[in-house]
Amino acid sequence: MTMTPDHEHKDCLAMFAKLSEYIDNELDEPARKEIEDHAGVCLPCRACLETLRQTINMYKKLTSYQKQVPETFSKRLKGLIQKLPLEK
Repeated sequence: MTMTPDHEHKDCLAMFAKLSEYIDNELDEPARKEIEDHAGVCLPCRACLETLRQTINMYKKLTSYQKQVPETFSKRLKGLIQKLPLEK
């Protein structure tokens, strides 16, 4: 595998837009190959892909209790969101 540090970053953005579908096996074979080829030569994108995979795998291993957001955090977050200015 040859790493190419100097490449079009638009390819990276296109890959990021499809990562969830890629991980969920929802892409057709040409789209999957495009992502795999890009990740094979772009270290930052490969790191992003692997990190996302690991995060999803860790989440799947959690119990339903561990997936719940603590009530104090939820209340604090809602309070902060309510203070945000509304966009018009």
